[in-house]
Formats: sequence, structure tokens, C-alpha cells
Amino acid sequence: MYPIKLFLFIAPLVISSRIDQDYSSFDSVSPEPKSRFAMLDDVKILANGLLQLGHGLKDFVHKTKGQINDIFQKLNIFDQSFYDLSLQTNEIKEEEKELRRTTSRLQVKNEEVKNMSLELNSKLESLLEEKILLQQKVRYLEDQLTNLIKNQPEIQEHPEITSLKTFVEQQDNSIKDLLQIVEEQYRQLNQQHSQIKEIENQLRRTGVQESTENSLSSKPRAPRTTPSLHLNETKNVEHDDIPADCTIIYNRGEHTSGIYSIRPSNSQVFNVYCDVTSGSSWTLIQHRIDGSQNFNETWENYKYGFGRLDGEFWLGLEKIYSLVKQSKYILRIELEDWKDNKHYIEYSFHLGDHETNYTLHLVEIAGNVPNALPEHKDLTFSTWDHKAKGHFNCPESNSGGWWCHDVCGENNLNGKYNKPKAKTKPERRRGICWKSQNGRLYSIKSTKMLIRPTDSENSE
Repeated sequence: MYPIKLFLFIAPLVISSRIDQDYSSFDSVSPEPKSRFAMLDDVKILANGLLQLGHGLKDFVHKTKGQINDIFQKLNIFDQSFYDLSLQTNEIKEEEKELRRTTSRLQVKNEEVKNMSLELNSKLESLLEEKILLQQKVRYLEDQLTNLIKNQPEIQEHPEITSLKTFVEQQDNSIKDLLQIVEEQYRQLNQQHSQIKEIENQLRRTGVQESTENSLSSKPRAPRTTPSLHLNETKNVEHDDIPADCTIIYNRGEHTSGIYSIRPSNSQVFNVYCDVTSGSSWTLIQHRIDGSQNFNETWENYKYGFGRLDGEFWLGLEKIYSLVKQSKYILRIELEDWKDNKHYIEYSFHLGDHETNYTLHLVEIAGNVPNALPEHKDLTFSTWDHKAKGHFNCPESNSGGWWCHDVCGENNLNGKYNKPKAKTKPERRRGICWKSQNGRLYSIKSTKMLIRPTDSENSE
């Protein structure tokens, strides 16, 4: 650019000089050789300027050519990088599609395994009932056989008794085989769950990459739910020696909170949540945390239980009774208010059977919250469709089944779950509340009701 500017500056000077010389020729006559030399000087100056301009243009062309070559090299590198990124993006998309197909297949298999486990569970329970009946019949026949042998030792065993014993042995073997099959199904189900979790993590990581590249929009997947209060949620506990409660499970070395199978004496197998805290294991019989479960249930549901053991639930009055009738138990109630203050109270208690409407008798032994339940009195359980004699429709007016004495009280840990804002006094009475005997009313955010044997303290 500099030679061009120089040329543009010199050319006017040369032209103006030439014009001045032409005008001066009219005024004064100068010799002809002098005028010729002046023109040659002008031509030399102009030629020198053009030469410099040519050199400048040549350098500019070379420099521009080098810059263009650099630009082309950078464009080639960019094209190659873009092509590589496109290939990687296509590979990620293919892997994501394959992972989704694998997840779908695993979910289908998981549902099949769950259904099989439920069927095996029902068959197992029916077989256990048949086994108990057969064992009772066998004991009865054995007693009769013993009496016959004592009276007539020379008489041989009756063929019907022999065939019955053989049949019972076959039933025992069949039950053991079914138990092994159920355990294998549990193991496969746990593997399927771990595989699905791993694939979900991979899909989650893939989704993060896709959001960075803005290539795909992933749909949110609904949370996977599992049925509660079934054997397919139990941990690894031997079925041929099922413990009677959570304390026995803890003494066997299981020191982790979770869902286990138990079988109290003279009862069927069912699942419970064992809550391990401070070196002891409690059986959780009621849990409320967020209001996701409706507790305004019928008498039948309160009798046999409802909800999810890994969320909000009521274990069931019949199951609680089968536990506490084995020995003396402690009832612990844990409360947390909306200011995150935690309270607890413990009772020694006695629970009656269904003929007494599961009458509860309490005696306070420890706690850091004022007592709100009547002591040394018989509290009977009522629901909106099963009202104990002498009660004034307390569950119907306050919602949820609970223990009452003569009149309707304000303490109900099974009431409607109310948020802390915009609550009137009648709504608080229908909700989860704990009104102490000194008149203070606690509005509760979460509750736990737990039990354990009194002799477990000595075993620890």
C-alpha cells in the first residue's frame, strides 16, 4: 500500500511541473535542448515511482498469497475437526439408542420376574398353610399310633399312616424346592435392579453430553416403583429359619436398616422395616414423612396394613399383635415438628387382640416431650367404619384410625397430613398433632412408631 501512496503523491508533482514548464515557454523562449532534458528527468522520476510501485505490489501479492494459504490450511483443519465431531456424535447417538433398547428389555424382564415372585410367594404361603395343617394331622396320628403301639406292640404300622407320612415328606421336599426357587428369583431380581440402575446412570451421563451438543431432547422417565409388603423386597435371610423379629436379625449380625422377612410364633411370614439406631434394632410399625399416603383408611386396612415399607405405611394391627404377644415390648414414638425439633417418648405397653378392638394400655418410661396419651387406661382402636363402643365418631371427625378413651382426644398420629401454612384450628385437629397434658399443641411434620422387646436391652 505504501508504494501506491508514493506514486499518487509523485505523479501530481510531475504533471504540475510539466504544466508549469509549458506555461513558462510562452513567457520566455528557452533553448530547445534545455526543454528536452527537463522532460527526461520527469520521465525518470515517474519511471522510478512506477518501479517502486511494482515492487510494492509484488510484495503485497506475495504477502496476500501467504495469508490466503494460511486461511485455507485453517479451514482444512476445521473441516477435519468438524467431521470427527460428527462421527463421535453419531456413535454416541447409536450407543444411546442401544442403551434405551437394553433398558426396555431389562424392564420387561424385571416385571416378569416380579410377577413370578408374587406367584411363587402366594404358592409358598398356601404350601406353608398346608404344611402346618398336615403337621398337626401327623402329630395327632403319631399320638394315636404311640398309644396303639403301647397297647398292642405286635401290631404293625397301619398302611394309611405310612402313606400319610410319605406324603408329608414329599410336601416338605416340595416346599424346600420352592423356597430354593424363590431365593433364586430374589437373587435374579436384585441383579436386574442393579443392572437397571447402572444403565440409568449411563443414560444420565449420555443425556448430559447430548444437552451440551444440543443434538437430542431426552424425555423424563417416571420413577420406578416396587410393591411394598411383599417378600421380593426382603434382604438375604434364610427362609428355613426365619427370625421372629428385628432384634433376632440384629443379633445374627444384620446391623443395617432395611426391609426383612420375619415370622413371629404361630404366625405367617411377612415383611417389616428394621430401624437400626444406637446399637439396637427396632421394628417400625408406622411412618409418616410427606403425606404421600392416605391414612383415612378402613378398619380392614388398619387391621392388615397399608402403604410402602420404604415410604409411608401402617404395618397392621394384626401383625403388631403377633409380634407383641411373644414377650413384653417397648413402644417408642419419635416426632419432628415443622421447626425441625425432634422429640421422643417411650412406653411399656400391652396390646389386646381383635376381640378387644386391639386395646392399648400404656405406662410412660422415658422421653423428652410431655406425655399426651392417657396412662393406665384401656385405649381402644377405632376407624370411621368401625367405631368402638362409647366413642363419639372420633376417627370420622378427625380422620385416620387411632386409639381413644371414652371421649374424643386431640392426639392422632394417623390424622390428615397438613402443611404448616394456612391451617385453621379445626384443620390442626384433623391433622397430625400431639397435645400434651399441659395444653401445648405440637404440629408434627414426621412421625415414627417403633417397638422392640424389653429383654433386648439385656442382650445388647
